[in-house]
Amino acid sequence: MHTLLGIAVLGLVASTVFTGMVLWAIPEFLLESARAQSQTRTGPDFMPPLTLLKPLHGAEPGLEAHLASFFDQDYPEYEILFCARTDDDAGLEIARQVAKRFPAIPARFFSTGEPPCINAKAASMELMEEVAAYEILVISDSDVRVTPDYLRAVALPFADDNVGAVTCLYRGVAAEGGLWARLEAVGMSVEMTAGVLVARMMEGMQFALGPTMAFRRATIARMGGFKVTADYCSDDFILGNETWKLGETVILSHHVIDHMVINASMGASLKHQARWMKSTRFSRPKGHLGTALTFSMPYGLLGLAAAGALGHPYWGLGLFLWSVATRLALSIGVGRLVVRDESWFGLLVLYPIRDLMGFFFWLASYFSNTIRWRDHVYRLLPGGRMEAVE
Repeated sequence: MHTLLGIAVLGLVASTVFTGMVLWAIPEFLLESARAQSQTRTGPDFMPPLTLLKPLHGAEPGLEAHLASFFDQDYPEYEILFCARTDDDAGLEIARQVAKRFPAIPARFFSTGEPPCINAKAASMELMEEVAAYEILVISDSDVRVTPDYLRAVALPFADDNVGAVTCLYRGVAAEGGLWARLEAVGMSVEMTAGVLVARMMEGMQFALGPTMAFRRATIARMGGFKVTADYCSDDFILGNETWKLGETVILSHHVIDHMVINASMGASLKHQARWMKSTRFSRPKGHLGTALTFSMPYGLLGLAAAGALGHPYWGLGLFLWSVATRLALSIGVGRLVVRDESWFGLLVLYPIRDLMGFFFWLASYFSNTIRWRDHVYRLLPGGRMEAVE
C-alpha cells in the first residue's frame, strides 16, 4: 500500500507539472489569438486563391449543414473539390445537392474507384491535387463545421514564404448529443488541445491536425505527393511531420473549428478512441509513453484507496481532490478559454471522467497492435504504417 501511495503521489506531481505547463502556454496563445483575429476581421491584404479538398465516405449526421458552411465563406476566390470511392457515394450526392445552392462557388466532384492503397483518403487527395486550380490546398474532413472567416484565417500565415503548412485547433461537438459522444467531444476540446499546446511550446509544431490541414502545393510535391500517407492511419501526423522535416514552418492557427463527434453509441465511440490512441502509440512512441503522466484522475483514485487502506482517509480525500482540481484547471483554461467550448457540464463534470477513461485507453494501447478501420483489420507497424491482416 505504501508503494501504491507513492505511485499515486508521483503521478499527481507529474500531472500537476503538465497542467502548469499548459496553463503557462495559454496567456501567450490567447494574446497571439487576439492579434490574429483582429487582423482577420479587418480584412487581410493577403488572400490568395485557394483549393479546398474534401474527401468523403458516405452520409454522416448533419453532413449537409457541415458542407454548406464551407460554401458560405467570406473569401474572394476559392474552389471546392469533393472525392469519394464511388461516383454514387451518398456523401458525394449530398455534396452535389449543397453545391447547387451556391452556384457562385466552383465545385467539382470525383471518384477514385477502389483505391490502390490502405488509406483511401490518400488516394482521394492525390487525385484532387492533380486537378486543383490553385497553389494553396486546404484539406478538411467531412465531420467539420466552420464559420465564414475560416478560409481568411487559414490563408493568412502563408503570407510568410517560410510557412509550408497551417493547421487548426478544434473543439469537440456531439453532433447528436448522448453521453458517449459528449465524453469523446470534451476529450477533443481539452485533452487533445492541452497536448498540442505543450508540444508547440516545447518543440514547435512538428505535425498537423486532421480536421484542417493547409499546404503549399510545392511542399506536397517536395515530400513526394499525398501518396506518402498511403499506408498510414495518422496521415495528418505524417504530412505535418514531413513538412517540418523539409525545414518549412508548420503554423498552429489561432482559428478554432468545430469537430463533430458522430459516434453516438458506446461501442462506436470506444472503438474510435482506442484506434486513435493505438495510432498515436506507433506514430509518436516516446511522447505516447509519457502521456501516462499527464492524466490525473487515476492517480487521485489510487491515492484515495491506498491512503484509506493505510488508515489516513483524509489524506486520501486530499489526493483525490487534488486530482479533480488539476482537471478543472485544464478544462476551464483550455476547454473554455482556448477553444471556447460552451458545454459547462462537459467541462466541469464529464472531463474528469474522460481523463480517467483516457488513462485506460492509453493502457489498452499496449495490449494490441491491430485496429479495425472501415470494416477491415490492420496491423500497426513501427512509425504508424499499416498492413492488412488476413
